[in-house]
Amino acid sequence: MNKILVIDDEPALARALAVNLRAAGWEVEVAHDGRSGLSAAAGFHPDVVLLDLGLPDLDGTEVLAGLRGWTSVPVVVLSARQHGDDKIEALDLGADDYVTKPFAMDELMARLRAAVRRGQETASPQTSNLSVGELEIDFARKRVAKRGEDIRLTPTEWAFLELLARNVGRLVSREQILKEVWGPVYAKETHYLRVYAAQLRRKLEDDPSHPRYLVTSSGLGYTLEP
Repeated sequence: MNKILVIDDEPALARALAVNLRAAGWEVEVAHDGRSGLSAAAGFHPDVVLLDLGLPDLDGTEVLAGLRGWTSVPVVVLSARQHGDDKIEALDLGADDYVTKPFAMDELMARLRAAVRRGQETASPQTSNLSVGELEIDFARKRVAKRGEDIRLTPTEWAFLELLARNVGRLVSREQILKEVWGPVYAKETHYLRVYAAQLRRKLEDDPSHPRYLVTSSGLGYTLEP
């Protein structure tokens, strides 16, 4: 049974979410403000967090930053804010997905399942590790190190890097990345790629503005250069 923490201050919506999630087989914990949500995350150890941005005590982005300070648990943001800048800010802070209100429950469920899969899926055993320049990629342990120092990645950042690493030296199309990392419903969400490529470059590259490893082919896709 997967565990989900719902952080939302609208009692009716939180109750409806909890009822539907429990009916679908989830173990659900609900928090109605940011501080209790952070406390619940530490004690409940969820497989995914569903986070509303409009909370009464803390802005949801503060809660997201607080979570990312100590955990890589997948976070799906739920918000009435539909501006592209809000979505990009949330993704930049480490959210794995962004769902706007109003939403279809079946689509939300699919996105939550996809987020959990990214956090839990095990690597294929055929290749255990890969050296790319100064990077050491360990597929079995889902870790990457640079010059011997571990680099902390979120589940989505890891899934993006792993797909490129398993195709090292080959161009991976934007469509393939979106479908394999996020799922078929994300096929047109190309801004996700820009945000996550930028995040990976900040963590992996000596000079993110002149990448040596994660190279973009404009309009086509990305390559992890050997």
